[in-house]
Amino acid sequence: EKITVKHPQLWWPNGVGDQPLYRVRVQLYLNGEPADVWERRIGLRTMTMYIEKDHRGSSFAHQVNGECIFAMGADYIPEDHLLGRVNRERTRELLMQCKEANFNVVRVWGGGYYPEDWFFDACDELGLMVWEDFMFACAVYELTPEFEENIREEFRDNIKRIRHHASLGLWCGNNEMEEFVKEGNWVSKPSEVRDYLFMFERIIPEMLEKYDPDTFYWPASPSSGGSFDEPQDPNRGDVHYWQVWHGNKPFSEYRKYFFRYVSEFGFQSFPSLRTIQTFTDDPKDWNIFSYVMEKHQRNAGANGKILNYLQQTYRYPENFSDLLYASQLLQAEAIKYGVEHFRRNRGRCMGAVYWQLNDCWPVASWASIDYCGRWKALHYYARRFFAPVMISCEEQGWMSAEADMNREHFEFEKSIRLNVTNETRKDRTILVKWARRRADASVIEEHQETVQVPALSSVWLDKVVFDSLDYFTEYVSYEAWEAGSCISEGTVIFSYPKYFRYEDPKLSCRAEGDEIVVTADAYAKSVEILNEEEDLILSDNYFDMNGGEKRVKVLNADKVSLENLRVRSVFSI
Repeated sequence: EKITVKHPQLWWPNGVGDQPLYRVRVQLYLNGEPADVWERRIGLRTMTMYIEKDHRGSSFAHQVNGECIFAMGADYIPEDHLLGRVNRERTRELLMQCKEANFNVVRVWGGGYYPEDWFFDACDELGLMVWEDFMFACAVYELTPEFEENIREEFRDNIKRIRHHASLGLWCGNNEMEEFVKEGNWVSKPSEVRDYLFMFERIIPEMLEKYDPDTFYWPASPSSGGSFDEPQDPNRGDVHYWQVWHGNKPFSEYRKYFFRYVSEFGFQSFPSLRTIQTFTDDPKDWNIFSYVMEKHQRNAGANGKILNYLQQTYRYPENFSDLLYASQLLQAEAIKYGVEHFRRNRGRCMGAVYWQLNDCWPVASWASIDYCGRWKALHYYARRFFAPVMISCEEQGWMSAEADMNREHFEFEKSIRLNVTNETRKDRTILVKWARRRADASVIEEHQETVQVPALSSVWLDKVVFDSLDYFTEYVSYEAWEAGSCISEGTVIFSYPKYFRYEDPKLSCRAEGDEIVVTADAYAKSVEILNEEEDLILSDNYFDMNGGEKRVKVLNADKVSLENLRVRSVFSI
């Protein structure tokens, strides 16, 4: 029997609207006496994946209540190798930190396990859409009668358990199996290909048709729709893009692609020194090529890979702490380079979900929050590049041109093209400001203009070329203002950071209640506020300053002490 709800309050993803939840209670009576009760919390919404052919291929976007939403989030892996350590409070805290970083989606990776009910409860409350993989990843399976019976029970149990959640965005068959089975990886006999198709394109669809016909099903990730039809097609479905990192390509490689939905892309960094101290008891181990540090690196040769990217980008740090800091900046800048590009091209691309959110042990990894719950630079960057309204800059310069300084004709364009993307259901009037500055942050020239940015859209401004700009000593700052407040900002240089002639910003800080006030005398890039004795979560960190003063709120403490507090920037490397 259908129930009609008059004037329903609709459930929306984080950043797009509210998350009202209704309590549904059904009682069974036997001979006039209550015999059983079924009670759930639900959200009222429509949700599917919008797929429509166009001149490039096909769109692929979360559609909620009729609106296509740009997916912003990360891939979730098991929170601990020892599952008994995971509890409701720990999981909720992790997901709260996703909301604080402006996520609207989390992808549950198929190489782990189905999360507990409390995971989905929290996602319902926080507005985090869930891309839920079935638990199959990076392997092939022989579909014996016993195995088929087993997985059918697995599907039935988890579909019925999870299906009522407002946050459930889609079911996905597996992680990376379609791609690698097509390439012949892991396959030892033809029957394994047949079994793959039977499992993911017949059994699961049948089970979902019976137990959850309203939730969208996608056969694999990455995929273009199944049946081994070009599972990494950049113009259809979702992709896993790893040429930056595994392929050793520069960050600028991201701009060569306009994927429909990137459900995996990532870059590694080291965790904080406090986390490293949990598995090193001798400072002599504070070397990334020590036995202990390499033992806590499960991607072969990756510590050297971090150094390779570092030498392309920054000067070589003088101490271990600065090396950790530089590695986190590399990771954050890499993912920022991709996400901002994908968001600027909203409409063609409709999802940027990076690998990965969290760790299951203390380790060098792709995570933006380490095993101990400490935010890396990437998570603070995500708070900015996933902001509902964001200004970003597509610069042309040394890095984007991939120019070779030792070639005879070493020339490249120096220009900016600003973009404002609006992932809200409200039209915005944005005042855009930019300034060309010297390394001491003094202004050479500046400009401002008002831009109308419709709801759920991305708007480009005209290109500005700086023919006479000195890429060693000049940079550009840009800001988006609304109702008298700066809501998004950034800076861009036109050389590699290692070549830019930063001036000493003479960073200092003071505490005022639950705020930290940072002062700079010059341009300061990626300013880090660090307390090595206390884990602070801040309203902003690893930010740029054009000289002057910046106030940062401490989110997890009522007061802050200056003791053990320090600040540094790229100038320190």
